[in-house]
Amino acid sequence: MLTLGEVHTGLLQNWTSVTQPLSTQVLALMLGERVRRSERPIAHAVSPDLLTGVDCRLVTSSGLRVRGVGTTVSRAAITGGHVLQGSTYAHVVRSKADRRLQWSHYLARPGVIEALGKMDRADLAGGFLTAKSAPVSLDLGAISGRAMDMVQRSPELDRTPPFKIARTRLRWVVAVDDVQRAGSRAQFTIDSATARTLRLTVREDDLPAAIELCEDLALHDWLLTALLKLIERSRIGAMPRPQVVDRLRPAIDYLLHLWMPAARLDDSMLALWGSLERQPGFTRQWEASVSRIRDQVALSTIALLGSAAEGNARGA
Repeated sequence: MLTLGEVHTGLLQNWTSVTQPLSTQVLALMLGERVRRSERPIAHAVSPDLLTGVDCRLVTSSGLRVRGVGTTVSRAAITGGHVLQGSTYAHVVRSKADRRLQWSHYLARPGVIEALGKMDRADLAGGFLTAKSAPVSLDLGAISGRAMDMVQRSPELDRTPPFKIARTRLRWVVAVDDVQRAGSRAQFTIDSATARTLRLTVREDDLPAAIELCEDLALHDWLLTALLKLIERSRIGAMPRPQVVDRLRPAIDYLLHLWMPAARLDDSMLALWGSLERQPGFTRQWEASVSRIRDQVALSTIALLGSAAEGNARGA
């Protein structure tokens, strides 16, 4: 089995952190279905799963034409009252009938896309990770973006974000394999300023946990990307220090407390997260960036205290 997915992550369009009751309200995307919530170790709420029917081309690396019919599963999530994600995935399997069936067949298998014709996992995985958006091909990113937009359009939000930052996109594939000897494997790639790809190989029993790993990785990659962008905008060394600290204020107020990698992951995924910590080293870069911000705040405070002391001495 091959599982394809895409996660979009961005800032919730609201000036202040949304409360858990409000997050439940804006994530109620399906009438009568429950919004899942947790408070520890960080506030997190997830919308009900949404199914989308697809009948389209599955892009391959070789150019082989493969048709896919079935449904995708998408959901929206809010973390820490500030960060919004749209996530979509589907399991791709070889069609036993090898022909288009009635929709009732596909609706009975939520989150499964059946490939009609020859199916090669590596060919499909490579094509999906490198595919450009096209009207006739599978576009999980568009479905994820739609889930985010459904939340952002909620009348309960003031649509005034505390700062502007771009969304990031993590496109991922998970191959199910007997990896008891070799262990689970992960390959993370930064393709552009806002696009990343991830390849995972896990055991079938670990597949649900692997999907959560992809969403958690997308969350923390966006946090790190946003923090680095705010540091860049602050122009450390080129601007007066009080102005630098003022430009760093959004990072202090809205981002620093959200960094909790792997806090909600199943134990089976901790080794995979550990491999991502070694290369590219998310937490090392985060901690170095946080230290840089705190140094700027400390130096600004020292300068202000020195100016106040000097003023007092002159007044005396």
